[in-house]
Amino acid sequence: MHRLQFHYTLGREHGAGRDAISGPALIRNPLIDLLQAVAAHGSISAAARGLGLSYRHVWGELKRWESELGNELIIWEKGQPAQLSEFGTKLMWSERQAQARLAPQIEALRSDLERAFAVAFDDSAHVLTFYASHDTALATLRDYARSQEAARGPLHLDMRFTGSVDAIRALNEGRCMMAGFHTQLQPGAHSLAERTYKPLLQPGLHKIIGFAQRTQGLMVAPGNPQGLTSLQDLQRTGARFVNRALGTGTRVVLDELLAQARLTPADIAGYEHTEPSHAAVAHAVAAGQADAGLGIEVAARARGLGFVPLVQERYHLVCLKSALAQPGPQALLQLLRSASWQTQLNAIAGYRAAQSGEVLSMREVLPWWDYRRPKARPRAGG
Repeated sequence: MHRLQFHYTLGREHGAGRDAISGPALIRNPLIDLLQAVAAHGSISAAARGLGLSYRHVWGELKRWESELGNELIIWEKGQPAQLSEFGTKLMWSERQAQARLAPQIEALRSDLERAFAVAFDDSAHVLTFYASHDTALATLRDYARSQEAARGPLHLDMRFTGSVDAIRALNEGRCMMAGFHTQLQPGAHSLAERTYKPLLQPGLHKIIGFAQRTQGLMVAPGNPQGLTSLQDLQRTGARFVNRALGTGTRVVLDELLAQARLTPADIAGYEHTEPSHAAVAHAVAAGQADAGLGIEVAARARGLGFVPLVQERYHLVCLKSALAQPGPQALLQLLRSASWQTQLNAIAGYRAAQSGEVLSMREVLPWWDYRRPKARPRAGG
């Protein structure tokens, strides 16, 4: 068995229209190009001239390919034209057969690549790289931005879903331009959320952007047969729980809720059983692998599960202050502020628009920093 690798090149289109592109839409192979040239010209030197290469290069490449494939490709006989060996001829035939059979797929692949790279050559298009905590509304926003291309200009949201902590770290390390994370609606001072996110965010360096308010709660079997309405019920009934991984925003929220309920991880059966997303948690409950899991309402509804609301959250977007004025973030803010997007966001179960697209005061949203100046001391003898 031989390994196949695919390569492509970028170039400028010459002439008018797509029909001006020379040659059919084929995947090019450098070895097949060499064999075709030798078969057509009957000599290495003529083949080299036809390809615009040196004789030494063509001869060296043919020898390298013979060594790589373990078979003779060209037959050289003194005083006779160079000919393809039987193996070389079969390679040519196989390649033509593959090209003929796969021509529609090859053309579709080329078209997809052309569309993808068109963004790089379109001055009106913007690509915004996201690392974000898993969120259905963000995935919907990505699709919505794509659908609004004609009206607002191309905005491509390149999203990678990861834990909230990893998302902000990716932003701070320059791996993305925008990050998404979430906290309880009123995160308390000295809370786990403060200990988790405060070291990663710096006033004056970061800017918080409003996105959405959402509900998290217990995803349970249809009809909630065990009557679970709180985390205390999980402890009381010994219900099997499925958790989210360490470093995710939902794990932070769960641990805060446990502390508020004066429970510990040891009180929850299945606390160590983790899944990578809200959808995966919902699947585990639907499949009977767990009795409950903490997650968003839309994920529970999608699997036909029951849902018990526990906590209201803000989902935040954050970027560096220095990036906020760039075209990509500005296009995103315009999109988030649009009435049509907010209508679509409000239609998602458990979500509503909350200051969507507004640049917010970090102190008001995350009240962990005290900017008040100390009162001036009265002057002695005043």
